Amino acid sequence: MREFFREIVHALEAGQPAELVSVAASEGSTPRGAGAMMAVFPGGRTTGTIGGGNVEFECQQLAAELLAQGADAMRQFRFVLGDAASLGMVCGGGLTVQLQYLPGGDAHAIAVLQDLMEADGGSRDTWLLRRIQGERVTAMGLADRTGCRHLDPPPADPDHLLRNETVFAEGWLSIPVVKAGRTYLFGGGHVSQALVPVLASVGFRPVVYDDRPEFADPALFPRAERTLCGDFTRLAEQVTVTPEDYVVVMTRGHQADYEVLTQVLRSGAKYLGCIGSKRKLALCRDRLLADGFTEAEYSRLHAPIGLAIGAQTPEEIAVSVAAEMIAVRAGLDPRR
Repeated sequence: MREFFREIVHALEAGQPAELVSVAASEGSTPRGAGAMMAVFPGGRTTGTIGGGNVEFECQQLAAELLAQGADAMRQFRFVLGDAASLGMVCGGGLTVQLQYLPGGDAHAIAVLQDLMEADGGSRDTWLLRRIQGERVTAMGLADRTGCRHLDPPPADPDHLLRNETVFAEGWLSIPVVKAGRTYLFGGGHVSQALVPVLASVGFRPVVYDDRPEFADPALFPRAERTLCGDFTRLAEQVTVTPEDYVVVMTRGHQADYEVLTQVLRSGAKYLGCIGSKRKLALCRDRLLADGFTEAEYSRLHAPIGLAIGAQTPEEIAVSVAAEMIAVRAGLDPRR
């Protein structure tokens, strides 16, 4: 999302307006859910997506008109084949789309979006809040668990707006933009090298840790937030895993996997996964249980890691692991 907002800020700073298109609500089957965003600039240039297809095309055309008028709008789209109000799609759902005009050079919008980009590098959940009266956006700012910024006055009760999903209620549109938490990959081998760019592209924040300098080389992981080199038996010297974090264990061997797991199994991490054969993992499980860990604690571990899609190559394994992590982030249990 940082690159998305950076493009908008660059345009506004250059004096160009933008139309920010947001999916405020969705129902049924739709190309993208609530919270998806796209920006349209003069000349038809766009960034982001709200799902492609007819609805995106229609919104691009409408955004171009609104740019010329300097106006906001709210529109509903239905995806029911043959319905007079639909776009002729067969998804069977519907979208409410909000379009907001951002004037070129608007200091307030620039400040909000710059603050949002800075928040993207932090460790707090952050929401983009907009007050909507009729079809017009009359206020825009940010919120996290500590309070609101750039909003005067702020919502009377912001807590009910700060959920894991987009909220459009009581005249406010709240979109969770920054998710707290990092993904710690222990082991910098071939699978991690394939996995990091995939995770970064879908909003995870990878940090790679290895005890070999050549496998903790930032040059191997240009999409990683950080690379760390240290002893696998002393993770706490450089890493603190929180309940907002994700953990992927992919070290070079059984002993290092075991050392990492003894330090992270009780961390409360949102996701714990370990690569390896069923035999290797069974041995690791027996050893952990013998050392005092419980079945309940071990059961939180996704092992073998990733969805069962027959993955063989590092690139295929990266897809299966990323898919599993996306499911967990969405509140699903991919093991069922």
